[in-house]
Amino acid sequence: MTSIRQLRYFVEIAECGSFSAAAERLYIAQSALSRQIKDLEQQLGTPLFERTARLPRLTLAGQAFLERARRLLADLAQAERVTRDIGEGRQGSLRLNHSSTVPLTGPLLARLGGYLQANLGIALEIAQQSSEAQLEDIAAGRLDIGLLRLPVLRQHEGVVLHELFSEPLLLAVAAGHPLADAAQVRLEQLREQRFVSIPHRDRGGLSYLSASLCMEAGFFPRAAQVLSRKTTQLQLIQAGFGIALLPACMREIAPRAISFVALEGACESTVALACRRDAGPMVQQFVAAMQG
Repeated sequence: MTSIRQLRYFVEIAECGSFSAAAERLYIAQSALSRQIKDLEQQLGTPLFERTARLPRLTLAGQAFLERARRLLADLAQAERVTRDIGEGRQGSLRLNHSSTVPLTGPLLARLGGYLQANLGIALEIAQQSSEAQLEDIAAGRLDIGLLRLPVLRQHEGVVLHELFSEPLLLAVAAGHPLADAAQVRLEQLREQRFVSIPHRDRGGLSYLSASLCMEAGFFPRAAQVLSRKTTQLQLIQAGFGIALLPACMREIAPRAISFVALEGACESTVALACRRDAGPMVQQFVAAMQG
């Protein structure tokens, strides 16, 4: 069977125009080069070169073989580059999901854009998914990257969390709400308000954090008639069903009829990136880029 080495030797001779010049470029003895080409011609059952007194000249069979040999070597080189890039994390596809309270806006979107610009061989498959489902899918190998809000109540073996950044929590109310024009609001003032998002006992995230802050202020948030833990809570707030504590980034996707009011005290929410502890180089490079 024809070897890759024989193909390379043959192409080198054809491009150099002589056995001696090709042997010099290949750093091998001319006799060894000639022997390889002779073996190749025997395998093919036809001569590839006309041996003349001057320089070897391609036969018709040799001319046809040269075109295909070049193509095979080019394909092999491309396969090697792709394989190397994938192995080193420079090419491939990443599955990334984010929770509804981690919209891809502002600095987060800028980091994603910077990563993709620096890694043109990487494609991202993005979808929205709850924090709990993200962690389950990452642990099972169905998802590469998750973007969620802390705290996480349920840990998964083999899944690690990397904190990315923190941002202020704001009070979100309908534009006509009595607190809409306040410069700042204390959590205690929200005791009688109806919240469109309250925590599930087995789930963490933003609603859990909001309830924890309210309990520190001496009350548990009262539930509105309509509840949602998704971005639909923005529509519920706008319609006047209730209020919510939302991260500052939600202002970028909120309807204009919603007012955001600063909260007194250190009320912040942290965004984290989740991935497998044994993730490959492509995921590790993505994590490093997002942390930067």
